[in-house]
Amino acid sequence: MIVLASVACGSLGWSGNVLAFPVTMLFPALWALSPSRVIAALVSAGYFLSASRGLPQGVANFYSADLGPGFLLWFAASLSFVVVHAALWTWHPGRGYSGIGRPVRYLAAAVLTGLPPFGITGWAHPLTAAGVLFPGWGWWGLLATAAGLLVMVTRYRPAAAIGLGGLWLWSTATWTGPTLPEGWRGVDLEYGQMLGRDASLEYHGALVATVRKAAAEGSRVVVLPESALGFWTPTVARLWREGLNGRDVTVVAGADVIDVHGYDNVMVAVHSGAADILYKERMPVPVSMWQPWLRWTGQGGGAKAHLFANQVVEVGTTRIEPLICYEQLLVWPVLQSMLHSPAVIVATGNGWWTAGTSIIAIQKASVTAWAKLFDLPVVMAFNT
Repeated sequence: MIVLASVACGSLGWSGNVLAFPVTMLFPALWALSPSRVIAALVSAGYFLSASRGLPQGVANFYSADLGPGFLLWFAASLSFVVVHAALWTWHPGRGYSGIGRPVRYLAAAVLTGLPPFGITGWAHPLTAAGVLFPGWGWWGLLATAAGLLVMVTRYRPAAAIGLGGLWLWSTATWTGPTLPEGWRGVDLEYGQMLGRDASLEYHGALVATVRKAAAEGSRVVVLPESALGFWTPTVARLWREGLNGRDVTVVAGADVIDVHGYDNVMVAVHSGAADILYKERMPVPVSMWQPWLRWTGQGGGAKAHLFANQVVEVGTTRIEPLICYEQLLVWPVLQSMLHSPAVIVATGNGWWTAGTSIIAIQKASVTAWAKLFDLPVVMAFNT
């Protein structure tokens, strides 16, 4: 029964509805109530696998294959979450910790699954609920949520559940979405898997026309999805500079930069006077993009991971927190950037491969929650 409850917790909490995130606060209680280490592992697996249930279908779409490889990656991705929580579970609340055994152990599990290396697949972290429970509280809201999670593994969990439930109801009743910064616009596209793969003048011309139209309507910064500009070359840069000539607009768009060692998934900033690489992705999607074993074996290739670089970047005089696709599902890239006080969150993605899943909805909900926690405007642009 407790395993089924954890499955429901992961499924409901990570449904793609931002207001459902507080359901995930029940997971620590289910973990603590597990009668054995094996059940604790099953509870952790049930929560994580149900939260990431879209992965098998997404992998099948990406590789044009059956669900077999997707299920394999799905289970592999859950290992770090399950192993950490199973290893740190204890039936004895006070053993070795003067009565605070479980809270200390759960805190360790939460930190380990939120930070690299375990946090590289650290999706579905309950801390994401902070933005719903404590909108606008910033770091204090994060600490309050962490404290609530720790109380949920103690005998005082009923009181914590009642208190958190009250905060949840109040937030739901008064909820408003994050704002859009003045003069900024995110443009969603529907190019499917052809986005960025068409290098023709017609393709880029159509995107330039979209940007020019937005500029004519008053937008000063236009954000396009991940990979929108394809391979970033001097020719493409010149084409875009010329296309924006005479327009007071800056384009922030996704592209790929290739070298002999692999490639970088980047955001570029383009206006009539310059075209520069703005941001290099800190954490590309493991396996499908980030393949570190290729470099370890001297083969090269795959996307590069800049784990602790370029936490914030500037567009004009505005400091932004960039989040590309997979980074939106993790805790540490968001908090790493928040340490540098960004003024705007810019989230992009190329989600054509997520057809038939709730992955994009979950990404948008996650970004929305973090934006509300730190009271920041957010700009999103996705391709489907």
